[in-house]
Amino acid sequence: MPITHRPEIAPAEEHRYRAYFRCFRGCPGEYSLYQVIYRCPTCGGLLEVAHDVDALRRRSPQEWKALLDARVGTTEWPYGSGVWGKKEWVVPHIDDDNIVSMFEGNSNLFWAERLGRQIGLPDLWVKLCGNSHTGSFKDLGMTVLVSVVKQMIHQGVPIRAVAAASTGDTSAALAAYAAAAGIPAIIFLPQGKVSPAQLIQPIANGAHVLALDTDFDGCMRIVQEVTQDNTIYLANSMNSLRIEGQKTVGIEIVQQFDWEVPDWIVIPVGNLGNISALYKGLKLLQRLGLIRRLPRLVAAQAARANPFYRSFRQGFRERVSLHAEQTLASAIQIGNPVSYEKAVQAIQETDGLVEQATEDELANAAALADRTGMYTCPHTGVALAVLFKLREQGIVQGHERVVVISTAHGLKFTPFKVGYHEDTLDGVESRYANPPVYLPADPQVVREAIARKLENPPRP
Repeated sequence: MPITHRPEIAPAEEHRYRAYFRCFRGCPGEYSLYQVIYRCPTCGGLLEVAHDVDALRRRSPQEWKALLDARVGTTEWPYGSGVWGKKEWVVPHIDDDNIVSMFEGNSNLFWAERLGRQIGLPDLWVKLCGNSHTGSFKDLGMTVLVSVVKQMIHQGVPIRAVAAASTGDTSAALAAYAAAAGIPAIIFLPQGKVSPAQLIQPIANGAHVLALDTDFDGCMRIVQEVTQDNTIYLANSMNSLRIEGQKTVGIEIVQQFDWEVPDWIVIPVGNLGNISALYKGLKLLQRLGLIRRLPRLVAAQAARANPFYRSFRQGFRERVSLHAEQTLASAIQIGNPVSYEKAVQAIQETDGLVEQATEDELANAAALADRTGMYTCPHTGVALAVLFKLREQGIVQGHERVVVISTAHGLKFTPFKVGYHEDTLDGVESRYANPPVYLPADPQVVREAIARKLENPPRP
């Protein structure tokens, strides 16, 4: 049973606050968060969760900072979660008994000192979102979605299961949180296009895993058709409840810097829900007066799956969709991103950028980071490779504070790591390969091998 008494924390006053769905494009109408609805009934556009900001402003910025800081690490349910510690800003009126949480969030903001020195950026930080229950930032959104579904079921809404199309991490998060809630989960995966670690996670958590002979975009089409049956609830990021949880990563970064804003945040993107969420959290901080300015956001794409980059290069005059080619960054191998409009807003409102990285660039960026103590997934490699480009071009200045968001743990991508160090990845020259040395059990041979290694250290 969670400890529920901590007198120094002011009691939550959720009854003051209100959150609801509305059309992102501005069509009139408000819809309950406990209604099965994903798109605007008027225009078909995406919805967003709106909050009564005037009510939230009744607390001063300093009062909000003190309250949120006091909740970090608490055992008072559910505020020890990095998401639910900001409950009033997420889903204020949900019953605590229906919250499904693994105390997600509060992940390490790693000072990448050695890597930063190598690229002339001493104030470089990496937000390790992979240090989470299922090993990715998707936990931040799934705790919110599954909690709301649990409350809907409690209120009598006839939901039989939750479902999502996934390139890996979404399926793991949905399966784990649904299992904890006792709700059946249905997972649509592109056959042969996810890592073994990502495939086994939903299987182990008891989800119904359907491996379809298509890519992610094909899985997304199928899941949208299946969830037209309102008893099967859609859990992809086009569902704005996911965005509410994921937006807390931006809030958390600022909080970890003692409420100071970095100059840049770089994030790998595929379906574009994550950068949309990042902007939404930061914008809320600004609207509530906790920060005065926004960081510049950078969306990093794999060159083999780069529709958002192509749209950006055209000044967003038209939306580009394409057939995504196979990339090592499999979680962002998406050619028709759902959250396009929201992501355009995020880039435009922050004077942001979109850049791409080749397979060779992303793999070697990940390996270089690993040599300084990290263990990076290929998607983090995309973000790092993009940062290296922006630094080389002088767009990112050496005195600026930069945060790279690492979206998943490298352990989920062991074949990628093994292939790199065996120098067998297609299109990649493994410049930092470090294969094991096989030797006989002879002390003299071992000593000689050690001497050679120490005399010829690896390149930085």
